[in-house]
Amino acid sequence: MKHNLVAEMKASMGMYASRADGAYGLLAEFRNPSELYHAAEAFRKAGYRYFDTHSPFPIHGMNRAMGLGDSGVGFAALAGGITGFLSGIWLQWWTGEVDYPLNISGKPFFAFEPSIPVIFELTVLFAAFGAVIGMLLFNGLPRPYNPLFYSERFRRVTDDGFFLHVAATDRHFDRSRTHDLLSQLGAVHIEEIQDKGTVDVLPENGRRRNGATR
Repeated sequence: MKHNLVAEMKASMGMYASRADGAYGLLAEFRNPSELYHAAEAFRKAGYRYFDTHSPFPIHGMNRAMGLGDSGVGFAALAGGITGFLSGIWLQWWTGEVDYPLNISGKPFFAFEPSIPVIFELTVLFAAFGAVIGMLLFNGLPRPYNPLFYSERFRRVTDDGFFLHVAATDRHFDRSRTHDLLSQLGAVHIEEIQDKGTVDVLPENGRRRNGATR
């Protein structure tokens, strides 16, 4: 149960586990953003959950096509903002009331009104920290290693390549059937990614060729 929960959490960040035989999944390249969008939509409707899309730029509506919910970054920023707000109140109260109280013309040691600037600044600061840290966590970053890096064609993802990766640990994953579905959706190139340094290119019939170890 614990293992499944951890796997689910990592999968929500796009960090998919490899199978015992080292299979990481299938990587398919599409001609343009429209084909990639429709492929993601088709895989979602087919019941796949462990898959991800990669493109040189954001594709409008891709989250909806993949069946992803709203981003949790907003909640992380909200939590950071609340933390900063409460920290600002505590800081002003502790310094004025406890640590170094000064009697200035009979004014109270702590008052909310003059404390607003510090409270505001800490709220903004901690909200920014929450947004950045939340973004890194929800994206599974930093991630210096990814089995997809073994693919030579995947290097084009930062230029003009549009890719869909289907994880081998998805409960619907099957080499032949998944390959056939990718082909039907218009994939121009499909290759099997191994987490042990090999990339096997699958021919049209879905049978495996020997991969070359890099």
